[in-house]
Amino acid sequence: MAERNDVAIVGGGIVGLATAYRLLEERPGLRLAVLEKEPELARHQTGRNSGVVHAGLSYPPGSFKALLAREGREALERFCAERGIPYERCGKLVVAVEEDELPRLAELRARGEANGLRGLTELGPEGIREIEPHAAGIRALRVPETGVVDFRRVALALSEEVRGRGGEILLGHRVTGVRRLGDELVVETTRGPVLAWNLITCAGLQSDRLARATGAPERMRIVPFRGDYLALRPHARHLVRGLIYPVPDPALPFLGVHLTRRIDGEVWAGPNAVLALARERYGRLAVDPRDVLETLAWPGFRRLVRRHWRVGLAELRRDLSRRAFLAACRRLVPDLGPDDVAWGPSGIRAQTVREGGELADDFAVQAGPRILHVRNAPSPAATASLAIGRILAEQAIARFDL
Repeated sequence: MAERNDVAIVGGGIVGLATAYRLLEERPGLRLAVLEKEPELARHQTGRNSGVVHAGLSYPPGSFKALLAREGREALERFCAERGIPYERCGKLVVAVEEDELPRLAELRARGEANGLRGLTELGPEGIREIEPHAAGIRALRVPETGVVDFRRVALALSEEVRGRGGEILLGHRVTGVRRLGDELVVETTRGPVLAWNLITCAGLQSDRLARATGAPERMRIVPFRGDYLALRPHARHLVRGLIYPVPDPALPFLGVHLTRRIDGEVWAGPNAVLALARERYGRLAVDPRDVLETLAWPGFRRLVRRHWRVGLAELRRDLSRRAFLAACRRLVPDLGPDDVAWGPSGIRAQTVREGGELADDFAVQAGPRILHVRNAPSPAATASLAIGRILAEQAIARFDL
C-alpha cells in the first residue's frame, strides 16, 4: 500500500506551490505531495501573464485582495532577493487622457492611500513626460511600489523549496476523481491513486470541476477569458520605459489595455479580454466543445452577457482587428504605429462567475470535510501568492489538525 500523505495539493501553479512551501515552513517533516497534470510546472496562468507585481492600488480597502496584495508583494520581494531572482520595482503611471477621468483618478489615489501605499504622486503633463516621454495624458498617478518579475521563475524556485523540505512534486498526475475511503481520501490520477488524509485544491482553470468532483455545492463556475497581447518590436520598445495604465472604470470587469515593460526587456500591450472557447488551449481559433457547452449552459454566464454585452463587443472588436487594438494602445502612447507591433502571446484568465451573473472579485476559499478548495484566485493572485499560501496553510493546520 502506498504511503499516505498528510496533505495532497492539486495544482502546480504559483498558488499551489506557495501553499506547499508555507505548510512545510510551519510543519517541517509533513508528508506532502503536489499533484500537477502537466509535464512541467507553471504552464498556465502563472507562466502566461505580463509579470506585473501589483502594489494594491485599485482594490476596495479592507478586501482580501487589498490586504494580501501588500503582504504578498513584500514577501515576494524578500523571496526574490534571497534567491537571486531578478526583480525590478519600476513603478507605474496611471494616466488620465480625458477630463471626465479625473474624478476616478482622484478616487484611485484615495483607495491607494487607504490601502497603505507609499509615495503616491500626482503629475501634470510635464511630470508625465519626465517619466514616460512618449505617453499622452492630462494628469497621472505615479505608483512607485509596482514592480515586474518572471512569475514562472518564482514558481520554479518555490518548487525547489518544496522538494528541499521533503515534499514531493508529482508531474503528469491529472486528477480524475476523488473518493473517500474511511477517514482518508483517494485522489485518482492518470498515474494511479494518491492517498492523503487531507486535500487542498489550487486548480485554477479547473477549480470548479475539481470542487464538483468532491461534492462541493455548485454556486459558481469558471468562465474562461482569453487575453491577447501585442508585443512591441525591438525598434519601438524605447517608447515605453516602465508601466503605463489607463484609469480603470469600476463599472467594468477588466482593467483595460495597458503597456508593460517586462523583466526581460520586452514590452507587451494588452491584454484584451474575450470569451475563451477552450480553457487551456491558447490559439486564437482553439475550441474545446466541452468547455463551450459548459459555459453556455451556466445561467451565470448568460446573466453576465446581458449585463456587459457592450463591453464584450468592444473587446471582441479589438481581438479581431489589430488596428482597433493598436488604437487603444495609441490612446496612451500616440507615437505607436502599425509597424511597431506584432501579435504577441496570450493567456486565459480563470474568472469565477456566480449563478446570478456577478463576477467573483475577491479571493474565495470553500471548506469541506478534510478539503479546502481555492474557488477564486483573481489578479493579484501571483503577487499575493505567498500571502495566500500563508492563509491556506493556517487554515489547513487548524482544520486538519496538523
